[in-house]
Amino acid sequence: MYTDYTRIMRNKLTEELAICGINAVAAAAQYHPESINRLFLREEKIQLFSGLCKNLAERKRPYKICEDEELEKICKTSHHQGVVAMIYAPELLPLNREDLDEWAQKGITGLVLHSIGNDHNFGAIVRSAAFFDAPLIIMSESDPGAQLTTSAYRIAEGGMEHVRIRTVRDTAALLRDASRRIITVGAEMRARQRIGDLVQIINEKKSTLRDDSGGQSGRPGIAVVLGNEETGLPREVTDRCTVLVRIPGTGLMESLNVAQAANLFLYELFNI
Repeated sequence: MYTDYTRIMRNKLTEELAICGINAVAAAAQYHPESINRLFLREEKIQLFSGLCKNLAERKRPYKICEDEELEKICKTSHHQGVVAMIYAPELLPLNREDLDEWAQKGITGLVLHSIGNDHNFGAIVRSAAFFDAPLIIMSESDPGAQLTTSAYRIAEGGMEHVRIRTVRDTAALLRDASRRIITVGAEMRARQRIGDLVQIINEKKSTLRDDSGGQSGRPGIAVVLGNEETGLPREVTDRCTVLVRIPGTGLMESLNVAQAANLFLYELFNI
């Protein structure tokens, strides 16, 4: 496991983060334009981002027409698609009691990511979470590879604007507390039950949950717990899950990429 800090592109003096790519910048401009401090773009992108340019001008913030070479220097990648925005670097907050209450009471699907390993996987998971309405993502504080980086924003394709990201110090402790109120589904390649059993599992398990909401009804809160694609989830984490589920395959490959696994779990849970 490693972190390529050249991908982060955080301006330590201003606490800014570079985000690039048309969809990532357009989503930030639509939902959180106030977070954008500066904009750099090719001339042909002016019309596409005219609203953002107007917003920046009204706030007396700069935007600049640039060629590809300058854009690449700003964001440290050639995959900028002709636009780079500098945003306030998001602050990752710890999961609190209010978050857990909402998770349980509103029947939210969330993801708990334990040492998934890199920001590319993280960005892909965020994109899927936004697509399948899983608005809460929990990251382990000890995972240096799952960060809000330039690459993660670009790969998420705007999904960062639709999810809340929280951190926990101890994944096993979170699951110990959360499993009393939400259903925690651990991805485990050696589990007896299969992903196709999820609907039945959820229906069977939801009646066992503790109700602190004054009468929870309907869909329960669900957490999908995913680990590193090489080592999986550690024993102290799997022991705290409500149920363990595997994705069956041919056996020719030991496992899927963690972002691919997240896609399958979120798809199965989307219509529950």
